[in-house]
Amino acid sequence: MKIRKAVITAAGRGARLYPVADTVQKAMLPLVDRDGLAKPLVQIIAEEALESGIEEICIVCAPGDEEQYLRQLRLLQENLLHACQGADWAQQQAARLDNLIRRLSFAVQEEPLGYGHAVWCAREFVGNESFLLLLDDHLYISSLRNRRCAQQLIGLAEQGDSAVSAVQATREHLVGYYGTVSGKRVPDAPGVYQIERIIEKPSVSTAETLLQTPGLRVAYYLCFFGMHVLPHRLFDILGEVVEKRPGTALCDTEVQLTPALQELVNREKCLAIEVDGSRYDISAKFGLMQTQIALGMAGSDRDAVLRTIIEQLAETNRPAASDAVQ
Repeated sequence: MKIRKAVITAAGRGARLYPVADTVQKAMLPLVDRDGLAKPLVQIIAEEALESGIEEICIVCAPGDEEQYLRQLRLLQENLLHACQGADWAQQQAARLDNLIRRLSFAVQEEPLGYGHAVWCAREFVGNESFLLLLDDHLYISSLRNRRCAQQLIGLAEQGDSAVSAVQATREHLVGYYGTVSGKRVPDAPGVYQIERIIEKPSVSTAETLLQTPGLRVAYYLCFFGMHVLPHRLFDILGEVVEKRPGTALCDTEVQLTPALQELVNREKCLAIEVDGSRYDISAKFGLMQTQIALGMAGSDRDAVLRTIIEQLAETNRPAASDAVQ
């Protein structure tokens, strides 16, 4: 099984980043990447996929956003070529943008009917293949040199020909923020589990009762990392929910992904892998700042970032002149 396609869900309006995301698509917010270049967030996420072997990417977006994405990416590419007078770094960045644009497709989520519905909207793009699923407001930084987080995930999926979810061992007081799984360790495969149960944002008491995974440290649980490799058969499960919506009590509820993943687990083997890396939610409070620091610390400007942080801390803690006189 070769994983060639990726889906990035980006139809949300970025309520947690209001008011900035009310005028600028959150996926177009700029961050300085590990190579020292400022890029729109969507490019950094897409390069996570492309540099892990993905060939085609579909962005699930709100109506009209597809034109905005293409216009802004092409404008950025043109500005790099014309305004930077042939600088090597600008030509390289323009080439990266050109490669991304050529590999992009779009699927429109006409109504905000939930994360599962957003994934279902990409069914025609995916076809009969398995695919990598990413979020538009999560960045991933691998702890392994030259092996991205998505690459770790894809490697296991292709080897085992099964669905694979990235997870991290997470302290119990944080389980209410994530989809949480339980399972059993796969023999001779460190950090790999066969999933048995998934619950979205459980309470601590629910996690203690239903989501214990043997072998983890006390008070730790396996929580979703924000990326999955999923089979096209997931769309059959999501479709069953979507088709029930009109004229039923479900019509006022969102279509979520987690119940569909649980149904997939009930039907076939699904694995989870503890990824060597960290996830960063840019939509969280101070998430953009935390993500930018993490990118800087993981990249070519590490020393400069450290120096800036130290200088800022020293400046912040310096006594005011009036205090020194007293």
